[in-house]
Amino acid sequence: MVYKFRVILDAEEDIFRDIAIEDTDTLEDLHNAIVNAFGFDGMEAASFYRSDDEWSQGEEIPLFDTGDVPGEQRTMAEFVLADNLDQSENKIIYVYDFLNMWTFFVELAAIEEPESGVAYPELLFAHGEMPATAPDQAFGADDLDDDLYGEFDDDYDEEDFDMFDDDQSFGEMDDHNWN
Repeated sequence: MVYKFRVILDAEEDIFRDIAIEDTDTLEDLHNAIVNAFGFDGMEAASFYRSDDEWSQGEEIPLFDTGDVPGEQRTMAEFVLADNLDQSENKIIYVYDFLNMWTFFVELAAIEEPESGVAYPELLFAHGEMPATAPDQAFGADDLDDDLYGEFDDDYDEEDFDMFDDDQSFGEMDDHNWN
């Protein structure tokens, strides 16, 4: 079977590519197809992230094993498309170049029979021009969550230092469990 993906750059402008790839290919093959479709040089690290219908970022699937123990973390090359994506589990997030954070929404749009004589992966359609730099991403907490408890509103005050007496030396403060 052939999986047809729409790969959308997370930007205000409509910039996307439609890619057809065999279901027996891996996420690494899809990574390479995306790199080629968007004109990247392929020299940067990348990861896919499992996603739900609301595009919440889930489990990371990296290009390279970045775990503490070699072989502990599965990589893109170990994830066959047909075993990991279908009509119900059809959305993944792709991030290329972690310094610039090119972020894409990848959605499985169709599963079809392969066409004879077509070499896959194949770029089916391209819309929009890639910007020179990655679009800005809004990371971090929103304004309501910033400094939720007001604990960083001001500098230290006298109450912060009440436990210290002028006549107490550091050697006498062992009772305060500094460890």
